[in-house]
Amino acid sequence: MFVASDTVNEYKSEDEAIHVIERRCKLDIDAPRLLKKIAGVDYVYFVQKNSLNRRERTLHIEAYNETFSNRVIINEHCCYTVHPDNEDWTCFEQSASLDIKSFFGFESTVEKIAMKQYTSNIKKGKEIIEYYLKQLEEEGITFVPRWTPPVACKLESSTSHTRRPVSPAINIPESATKEGLNNKEILNTSSSPAEPTAGTPDDKLDADYIKRYLGDLTPMQESCLIRLRKWLQETHKGKIPKDEHILRFLRARDFNIDKAREILCQSLTWRKQHQVDYILDTWNPPQVLQDYYAGGWHHHDKDGRPLYVLRLGQMDTKGLVRALGEEALLRYVLSINEEGLRRCEENTKVFGRPISAWTCLVDLEGLNMRHLWRPGVKALLRIIEVVEANYPETLGRLLILRAPRVFPVLWTLVSPFIDDNTRKKFLIYAGNDYQGPGGLLDYIDKEIIPDFLGGECMCEVPEGGLVPKSLYRTAEELENEDIKLWTETIYQSASVFKGAPHEVLIQIVDASSVITWDFDVCKGDIVFNIFHSKRAPQPPKKDSLGAHSITSPGGNNVQLIDKVWQLGRDYSMVESALICKEGESVQGSHVTRWPGFYILQWKFHNMPACATTNLPRVDDVLASLQVSSHKCKVMYYTEVIGSEDFRGSMTSLESSHSGFSQLSAATTSSSQSHSSSMISR
Repeated sequence: MFVASDTVNEYKSEDEAIHVIERRCKLDIDAPRLLKKIAGVDYVYFVQKNSLNRRERTLHIEAYNETFSNRVIINEHCCYTVHPDNEDWTCFEQSASLDIKSFFGFESTVEKIAMKQYTSNIKKGKEIIEYYLKQLEEEGITFVPRWTPPVACKLESSTSHTRRPVSPAINIPESATKEGLNNKEILNTSSSPAEPTAGTPDDKLDADYIKRYLGDLTPMQESCLIRLRKWLQETHKGKIPKDEHILRFLRARDFNIDKAREILCQSLTWRKQHQVDYILDTWNPPQVLQDYYAGGWHHHDKDGRPLYVLRLGQMDTKGLVRALGEEALLRYVLSINEEGLRRCEENTKVFGRPISAWTCLVDLEGLNMRHLWRPGVKALLRIIEVVEANYPETLGRLLILRAPRVFPVLWTLVSPFIDDNTRKKFLIYAGNDYQGPGGLLDYIDKEIIPDFLGGECMCEVPEGGLVPKSLYRTAEELENEDIKLWTETIYQSASVFKGAPHEVLIQIVDASSVITWDFDVCKGDIVFNIFHSKRAPQPPKKDSLGAHSITSPGGNNVQLIDKVWQLGRDYSMVESALICKEGESVQGSHVTRWPGFYILQWKFHNMPACATTNLPRVDDVLASLQVSSHKCKVMYYTEVIGSEDFRGSMTSLESSHSGFSQLSAATTSSSQSHSSSMISR
């Protein structure tokens, strides 16, 4: 708790652009009385230095402890700056460090107290800012003009000194904008005129675009969306999901950018590997699914969300698994989700407001112990796992009707695999409860309630029924079919180890051919190289130690360049080495100058030794620890194209299905390659 403060030092520049003030603050710490008695103090003192630069529109706040500085070192830094993508926003960054050398044997207690105080201070800071903002509004101050250099005329400048001190005003906008308060102007100051930023309509961040396609977002949420999209543009050029899709992953992780980025990258890699973007156009469901899968789309709910009806109680899950296998069912559910994304876009246009999720109505009439057949439940859990990972925040509401007595057993098996946020969207009705108050009519218009639920609307969803046993297939047939379905991909996976790169050989007969590549770094950081040799390397030996060819669950590892070969004599490098970080997607091409043998190499990237003046960043240390056993993973595709067929590196990769057709915004632009190569992330 703040008790008092004394000004230790203060500086103001002549033009009043710079204002630095240093204070010694007296604080009362909420600590156990015994600890205070042992320490021999009732209060602790901190030194805080505030540096306001009106010209650069920044405010830096630094604080460190004076009390017990020989035992405990606390440093805190706060920074207020103008957001780089929208100058009407304030960007706030805060960091702190705690180093406890010794504290009378109470080191762990002090650490817990410090963390508690730090957390509560962050929350309290927002309240304080809101308090002063409200005070300004009560005084009738809703706008503070930006700082401009003093006017040359002293007479004019002397009459303009009745301005309110700017320091408190700088602190206000950040939380004010976060809380959505109606500020007309941010309280930062600058001497330069406003310049166009990324927050223009061209960048799809204007208010109309947000309201029309994204819905209500706080400035903090908009900022998270911009930052994640910018990162994707830098690392996944030409394949950027739409803002609506990025937003789903951010919402699924409460707008934690690092967590959202991780699951989004994993999902994009998964979509690419299994060509999910093309599933609606290239995959035709087997006739058994069309006849016996009791589910289908049926109009929309009262909120405009697409409505999917599933008559699970009438569906022979055991028969479907025995006739089709787990993977065919999974692929069918994926096609349903892809259709759901498409219908959300259509309904957004029809209703003129953002619709990013659908409603699912599940009728359990007829559910019995047959539905609890273990392989069927296993298939259901697998489907839930895949959908949860790749279609977050797409389920707006789940209405479960006519739940029988056996339902709690199924719910006990399934619920642990369902995300907490998703579970909150479940509404469960037993018997005919759905017909009463708070039932189906609260969410679906009477005119479209299906006939089998007592409504007047004819529902074209198949009625299901038992799958004839004549359609059942043997376990071996189903296993082969599952393998075929889930390995139908043009991409290959490879593992890269420290000291064991993965290499791919490409033989070129005609000079001026074009080698194209498209790969994703799924784990770790790698270095990508391209080499040329006039002689063919020896095929990898399948020796017992696996020194040249390693097979692992994550993919193969093949080494072609013999250890006795010398760079510059036996083979040469034809492209500069490219360092690729985890999560990056890389596409590129190389126009060959000579016939011969070209080797594409993915090599483990060693973390560089820190410079003498810089310590390694915490992020780098954590990243190095996360690469278990010095192992990286890549997913790649290569293709050789004749020079006459080459139309630029991005267009040449159309045949590799590397784009996200259903999710991509129209951001891709192809350019003619005038140099020997083109590499793009």
